[in-house]
Amino acid sequence: MRSPKTLFAVLLLFSALPAFGAAGRIECAAFRSKLMGGPVRYCALLPPSFEREPTRKYPVLYWLHGLGGNDQTFVDAGGWAMLEQLRDAGRIGEFVVITPDGDTSFYINSRNGRRPYENFLVQEFMPAMEKHYRIRPGRESRAIAGVSMGGYGALHLAFTHPQLFGSVSAHSAALIDRISPAILTGGSFRFLGIAFGEPVDANYWERNNPLRIVERAAGLAGLKIYFDCGLQDDYGFDTGARALDRVLTQKKIAHESHLYPGHHDWQYVAQHLAASLEFQSKAFGK
Repeated sequence: MRSPKTLFAVLLLFSALPAFGAAGRIECAAFRSKLMGGPVRYCALLPPSFEREPTRKYPVLYWLHGLGGNDQTFVDAGGWAMLEQLRDAGRIGEFVVITPDGDTSFYINSRNGRRPYENFLVQEFMPAMEKHYRIRPGRESRAIAGVSMGGYGALHLAFTHPQLFGSVSAHSAALIDRISPAILTGGSFRFLGIAFGEPVDANYWERNNPLRIVERAAGLAGLKIYFDCGLQDDYGFDTGARALDRVLTQKKIAHESHLYPGHHDWQYVAQHLAASLEFQSKAFGK
C-alpha cells in the first residue's frame, strides 16, 4: 500500500468541516504479549460518551493496517477525522475502534512458528482490550476490517473464527486466487516470505487463503460481509475480489461486493472508507 499522504489530503475535507458534536479521544499504548514475546503497539479510538458514561458498553471494530503501516496509520491518514465527522452527521453510531500493529504478519501465525499473531490476537489481545474498554459481549458487537494486507487479515480471521465476529469489511484485500511459481519468485511479492515461509510455502499459503477457507467453512451464514477493490489494482487483487464474490455467491452466502475505478493506493481507500464504516455501524444496529 502506497503512502497515506493522498488519503490525508482527501480526508482533509472532513477535518476542515466544523464538528458539531463532542469529540472522542485517542489512546495509544503497548500491550505486553507472552505469545509474541514482547510489546505490541495499538491505538484505541474512543467515542465521545466513553468518559461521560462509565458504565456504558460499546461495540468494537478492529481495524487492520496494510503492509508498511502500523497502529497509528488509521489516525495519521485521516481515518479518525472521517470517523468523527460521520458520527457528528448521524451516519454512524458510537463504537470503539482498535488498531493493533500487525507489522508484516498478515495477521496469521507465521510458518516458522516464531510469530503466532493470530493466536495472540484471538487469545490475548482481544479479551484484554474488551475488558479494558468496556466492550459489549457477543459476536454481533465485534467487527473486523482492514486494507490490503489488513483486508486479507480481516477476511482470514472472520472466516476462520465466525463465532467471534458479526461483520467484516475489507478494502483492496491481498487476495490471490491461485498462487503460482511466478508469484512465489516475483519481486513484488517477496514480502510474503515473512509470514508464509522462506521460500514461500505454497501449501501454507493455500491453508490460510481466505478463498480456500470460505470454500470449506461452515457457520458463515450469519456473518455480514463487505469488500471492495479497485479495477486497476496494481497487484491484481481485483481478480481475487472477483473470485471471492464468485465463491460466496456459489455458497449462497449473503455479502456486499464492489469493484470501483482505482489503483492499490490510499486515494482509493479514501473514496470508499466511509461506506465500510457505515456498513459496520449498521451491522452493530445503528
